[in-house]
Amino acid sequence: MSQTWSIRVAERRDVPELLAIEVEQFPEPWTRAMLLDEITNTETRRYTVAIEEKRIIGYLGVMYVLDELHVNTIGTLPGRESQGVATSLMDEAWGVAKARGIVRATLEVAVTNTRAQALYFRFGFSPVGVRKNYYERTKEDALVLWADVGPGG
Repeated sequence: MSQTWSIRVAERRDVPELLAIEVEQFPEPWTRAMLLDEITNTETRRYTVAIEEKRIIGYLGVMYVLDELHVNTIGTLPGRESQGVATSLMDEAWGVAKARGIVRATLEVAVTNTRAQALYFRFGFSPVGVRKNYYERTKEDALVLWADVGPGG
């Protein structure tokens, strides 16, 4: 299946669509203020969106800390899961991270979110620990994952 979307850096005007996806996909969605703060903090953050026919169908937010990348959030429009949107966003972010000299990447993912875990495992992430009761609302634990990004990653 050929890709029918493009990826670009997120802009302030994207916040309402990102917020709608957050609310649909996550038990603890980010707020408008949080998303706006993240998108406008371009020194240490990079948010991208997948656009198809002028509509956001997915997004990815990462944070850079020294030579590491932290995946903050990733979401796909309901109904667009398992179509490669998240994979294409991760591919694009991985390329940018390598160009920036990023060596390692980390993230937290809910222990029950096996779909997201499968995506991360394809990018070389491995579990290194568990954060107990990481998610406030659900009291669910999070797996802590790490991956090599740079040479050999």
